[in-house]
Amino acid sequence: MESRKACDSITIMNELVLPNDTNVFGNLMGGRLMYWMDIAAGITAVKHCNAPCMTASVDNLSFKNPIKLGNVVRIEAKITRAFNTSMEIHLKVWGEDNLHQYRYESNEAYFTFVALDPNNKPRPVPSVIPETEEEKLLFDGALRRRQVRLILGGKMKPDDANELKALFINN
Repeated sequence: MESRKACDSITIMNELVLPNDTNVFGNLMGGRLMYWMDIAAGITAVKHCNAPCMTASVDNLSFKNPIKLGNVVRIEAKITRAFNTSMEIHLKVWGEDNLHQYRYESNEAYFTFVALDPNNKPRPVPSVIPETEEEKLLFDGALRRRQVRLILGGKMKPDDANELKALFINN
């Protein structure tokens, strides 16, 4: 299976925040944003492996600034690393106030997707080739983030998380 560049999977999605997308404070509802982020991450995963994919986990969804009614939501999704059958996708979200002409950071998150074969069973995915410094940093950190997800999900014992241990134990 041929490796793929991280930049080949980039997805940029824009949405206008309408009244039905907001809460009583006039801010975009978190659930609506997560829905849009899941779509962008799913497109990125499918672009990377050319197969159907499904969401396996969402973690580190950080809300920095609310996005107001009438603003545009800009979501950028990029694959950080592929494992055997799963892929980690990094998402950055900005709000764009077109009336006042400025963009502001809103959210950031990591989603994990699993590729599926015709029987809806996990299937292997191509590895990722990071090229830029940012891609390399995200790639290097992905294994540690994966180990945290597996420990929290009960699928890995903390003693087996060698990447995480290396951060805390000096040899």
